[in-house]
Amino acid sequence: MSKRYTVIDLFSGAGGLSQGFVQAGYEILAGIDFDEAALRTYAHNIKGAKALKEDLYKEEESIKSIENAIGNRDIDVIIAGPPCQGFSLTGSRDINDSRNKLYVAVVHAVKYFRPKAFLIENVPGMATLYKGTVKQQIINTFEDMGYAVSVTDPPLLASDYGVPQNRKRMFFVGYQKELGYDYFAFPKPILDSKHHVTTSDAISDLPSLVDTLGESIMEYTCEPQSSYQKMMRKNSDVIYNHIGTNHTEEVKWVISQVPEGGNYKNLPPGVGESRKFNEAWTRYHSQKPSKTIDTGHRNHFHYKWNRVPTVRENARLQSFPDTFEFLGTKTQQYKQVGNAVPPLLAQVIGEEMKKHLNNGVKVFMEEVLCEK
Repeated sequence: MSKRYTVIDLFSGAGGLSQGFVQAGYEILAGIDFDEAALRTYAHNIKGAKALKEDLYKEEESIKSIENAIGNRDIDVIIAGPPCQGFSLTGSRDINDSRNKLYVAVVHAVKYFRPKAFLIENVPGMATLYKGTVKQQIINTFEDMGYAVSVTDPPLLASDYGVPQNRKRMFFVGYQKELGYDYFAFPKPILDSKHHVTTSDAISDLPSLVDTLGESIMEYTCEPQSSYQKMMRKNSDVIYNHIGTNHTEEVKWVISQVPEGGNYKNLPPGVGESRKFNEAWTRYHSQKPSKTIDTGHRNHFHYKWNRVPTVRENARLQSFPDTFEFLGTKTQQYKQVGNAVPPLLAQVIGEEMKKHLNNGVKVFMEEVLCEK
């Protein structure tokens, strides 16, 4: 019952899902993606795992490469976060968009490797896309393959699980029926709204970068200010990826007029006219979780300082530990952080999945022994 279940991560990106499953006690065999910069970050941080550059839309080729990379190892769990642009409420909603069909790559991998369980993560908009057609199609496909499938309803809110960010995500989890597995119950929230980890709880200990842009590797300048910061700083002696952005004086002047928790609607008439949309000129609130971290770095601002958050600050808000170093250009790093599943959220789900896996194995072995 102390078995370390093996995992491969499809559409792994920089490794948010994998990091969470590492923290939950799994052994990650491989992460597969097409983004070279993200894979360099993945290989640098997810120790012992193969980082494979593959086009997962080419199912047969990618499956053969995965099999060659992991050798004769059995795969217990497949986790995946297919690109969400096709499903996103802000992106294309054309059902013929090839990105909407990338979950088929997960189907092929599950069908070939027959893991005990799988997990698919995506944006909440996927649940209602085309009146739920896409969601039901995914459920039916895996049910027909012999998996009992559970779906988050409503989507999970990351801040309910210790992540200092109001990020909503939906998950599909399936287990092999023939191994004795049944319905999977997603973990219940561990925090209510009054006890969410705030933006200040997450990043107040990081250097302000006033009068400096910082460096790629910096020293801590103060003690942790919260239990969350202590957790993020565990086993870390330095700060990675904490480099500021060189804003123009005009941009800093506009930011300075946005109140804490405010956005472009709070600016005086005629100020900040170049950006007028929902997330424009948004300043975080120190006493609340952050907004959803995106892949850019132009619209959200530090709750106190007149600048955008650094890659490390965004990584903290995503719950990446400080030991996790992002590689590539700064733009690539922001993208890697924004595309990731918060590791703490992945960890909570992974721990619950492991309990279910352990229980299923126990039931299956009891049935085998009874038959003998």
